[in-house]
Amino acid sequence: MTNFLKKAEELFPYTQAMRRDFHMHPELGFNEIRTGGIVAKELESLGIEVTKGVGKTGVVGFLEGSKPGPTILLRFDMDALPITEDTGAEYSSQNPGVMHACGHDGHTAIGLTVAKILNEHKHELKGNIKFCFQPSEEGTNGEEMGGALMMMRDGVLDSPKVDRTLSLHLWNEKPVGWIHVAEGPVFAGAELFIIKLTGKGGHGALPETTIDPVVCAAQIVSALQTIVSRNIEALKPAVVSVTSMHAGTAFNVIPQTAELNGTIRTFDPSIRKTVLERFEQITRGIAQAMNCEVEITIKQVTAPVINESDISASVLRTAQGVFPETTIDTTPYITMGAEDMGYMQEKVPGCYFLIGSGNDEKKLNYNHHHPKFDFDEQALVRGAALMASAAADLLK
Repeated sequence: MTNFLKKAEELFPYTQAMRRDFHMHPELGFNEIRTGGIVAKELESLGIEVTKGVGKTGVVGFLEGSKPGPTILLRFDMDALPITEDTGAEYSSQNPGVMHACGHDGHTAIGLTVAKILNEHKHELKGNIKFCFQPSEEGTNGEEMGGALMMMRDGVLDSPKVDRTLSLHLWNEKPVGWIHVAEGPVFAGAELFIIKLTGKGGHGALPETTIDPVVCAAQIVSALQTIVSRNIEALKPAVVSVTSMHAGTAFNVIPQTAELNGTIRTFDPSIRKTVLERFEQITRGIAQAMNCEVEITIKQVTAPVINESDISASVLRTAQGVFPETTIDTTPYITMGAEDMGYMQEKVPGCYFLIGSGNDEKKLNYNHHHPKFDFDEQALVRGAALMASAAADLLK
């Protein structure tokens, strides 16, 4: 078992400084120009081979060990969110309307710290490390695909071929000190959907002369809720959420069109198949019954994140050795949140672990994507120590 905890503690001032700099200068997906530039410069200063522009704004660092062996990809996401910060922190965002509200600033800082640690011990590595600093995890941000798929398209899993992956997330739902490592599902797979309904507009006082797409949309919203409650086993998770509805411009006009948007979340491929089939049947059936034309668009956002058993067992052993005073949580802990690391783990086996980062006493306990989101920076030490140690152990 490798233990880089002491080294991570020594590097904490560096990690904290990098995290706060990234936090003050957040950038949305595929716009991480400044962030990616700093990442590349820091990696190059260590003598690590750097490739820029992988997946548009992604950065890849390649560290070759002293002896032949497998290649492990360590993934760290860099993008921020379109949220106005309300933390009052001295390192608050200086970019209006953009905020690191999910901890990716911390992930990027952890990645750079891990690079420093492993580079210093590269003579001990029996294999290679790819440091993958990914753009646009939070969505496609106007592109045809998100950051993980974009980097995969540009060959991040090739040359040399990646054999295993490791990734982490700071987790404000749990206190600093908590660590979760387990095999099996962690994050759900996600689809986005758009339903466009076309009827016949007219005067609100004469509904009998119209085909009302608003009433049709309302029926579809209600009926879609029966998919999970009536078509899926109660002990198997699935979510169908209609999150926006757009129709009409005046109080006395029945509109010509209505549009519904939302998301579908599943883990199991058979459950996903059932949900998508029933979604089509219900939406088209109601539209036909109410004389509306319908256009349905469903796009996969990401596959589910499923941890491989042997790699997870290795990370667990490492975690128990690095943090002997901590009881590592190995119970099933799944979230219906999505993570596009699922695409990479669909191709290459890996382990995605969670690092508790909340602190009630310091009021650092707001959920991810909240304007007041911030985390206990001691979690940075634990994240860096475990990631570096787990990678080194996997190469043994």
